Amino acid sequence: PDIEEEVLRKDDRFLTLLKDVYVESRDPPVRVKDGGGEHLTCKQEEKRLTKLGHLEALDVKKVPKGKISIVEALTLLNNHKFQPQIWTAEKIAAEYSLELKEVNSLLEFFIPFTVQEFPKETKKAIKSHKPKLLT
Repeated sequence: PDIEEEVLRKDDRFLTLLKDVYVESRDPPVRVKDGGGEHLTCKQEEKRLTKLGHLEALDVKKVPKGKISIVEALTLLNNHKFQPQIWTAEKIAAEYSLELKEVNSLLEFFIPFTVQEFPKETKKAIKSHKPKLLT
């Protein structure tokens, strides 16, 4: 109880000392870098319309030059797979505004899957043999 009373009691001497404390804080002045009146131009990416045909609703409408959308990538890979003599790397690079080196890498490392459905067998199923019992 004595300690609790001591904690809750105000000490006038400490209170006057606390009132004398004054802290003043100032932020350093903000320095604005002057570019001599020059305005930095924002780099505007040149965009191109996508070449999607009947799949237009599935993808974005505009992409930056030098890039392709997912649907375009699948389309050009599929075109090259089925007609490589027509859809050469040079034609793809020109058609989609890509670099030839990137198109060659794309055609080398990305190959679309082919879905094949095998007809159900019409032959009779092989009859299983009864396992031999060990005696």
